[in-house]
Amino acid sequence: MPENKTKNKIIGIDARLYGPVGKGLGRYTQELVDNLLELDRENRYVIFLRRDNFDLLAVDGVRVRKVLADARWYTLAEQLTLPWLIARERIDLMHFPHFNVPIFCPAAFVVTIHDLILLNFPTARASTLGPVLYKIKNAGYRLVISRAVSRAKKIFAVSQFTKDDLVRHFKIDAEKVLVTYEGVADFDKAAAGDSPEAGEKLLGRLGIKKKFLLYVGNAYPHKNLDGLLRIFSELIKKRPELQLVLVGKDDYFYERLKTLATKLGLWRPDAAGPVVFAGYLPDRELKLLYSLSLAYVFPSFFEGFGLPPLEAMAAGLPVASSDRTSLPEILGPAALYFDPDDREQFLSALERISEDQALRFELVRAGREQVKKYSWRECARQTLEIYNQLLK
Repeated sequence: MPENKTKNKIIGIDARLYGPVGKGLGRYTQELVDNLLELDRENRYVIFLRRDNFDLLAVDGVRVRKVLADARWYTLAEQLTLPWLIARERIDLMHFPHFNVPIFCPAAFVVTIHDLILLNFPTARASTLGPVLYKIKNAGYRLVISRAVSRAKKIFAVSQFTKDDLVRHFKIDAEKVLVTYEGVADFDKAAAGDSPEAGEKLLGRLGIKKKFLLYVGNAYPHKNLDGLLRIFSELIKKRPELQLVLVGKDDYFYERLKTLATKLGLWRPDAAGPVVFAGYLPDRELKLLYSLSLAYVFPSFFEGFGLPPLEAMAAGLPVASSDRTSLPEILGPAALYFDPDDREQFLSALERISEDQALRFELVRAGREQVKKYSWRECARQTLEIYNQLLK
């Protein structure tokens, strides 16, 4: 291996989304940072964090330093605060693991683009703002994304689908975009030592009394959970012994989903029903839930990568998935696909994966093979290779 000549360079990483606070983006940021700091023993790093995740990352304070950048993402504060901090820290190369790059970033930078949902799936339902303010904010998003893509030294895309989408939307050179697939969390390690009694206790606490289908993730409109609820309301007419469990942090979008579930007669806050809103669960409890579920359902209209169904596969769960955007690329032959706009096909997929034990067994086997293709360490290695190329 040639000698690394970049050891005196300083790499900055915007890790304000690091950890559970950032949901899927937080998982990506945390795994990238953790693996980079293990792999790279030459370069120096400055990791920018917010107050609520500052203590999650332990560093040596010499080769790796933490800097407080307590500005919320998607705000004017980050546009003003981050450039000043980046200049103060004399950053040679900055990595933004999300598109929200400050317009006046004073250093050379790379950016990770996970998807172009804001361009492909614009809807005021994806925001708590009113229609007028949403349009103004969406215009700001478009400006920030456009400038980030045009000024970045290199762009990391998490799938070939996202890369193609970037090239098509922004007419950029395909060579500027590198596909770096995400990895899969080790849930077996997270739940090591748990007993059957722990699983029974968790089911009882959540109000799960029957065989159940599972969804884990947020409830943004493009996830199509309202469609899932409607299809499930038809499914239980034929399979009343089933429940649907939705796992995700309670927020505006989940509250709105609860309203729909109530209208469909699927949920009441004071009684166990066909649908269970489990709220946020730590990895240990999530692994237990995976081990007790019939199957994982992912009805999304749009995904740049599709990490949740991969994590379900890693946990040994069969997956029924939408056939849209990046999902066939990422999940390969290991999922039962359906068109989320085709009611009969959607319903049939849920019936099949609920009833066909042989199918579930085959999907579990295929899923365990599919997840072997994805590694956070490899994602970090490819990222570091680009850092070093740009820092020469």
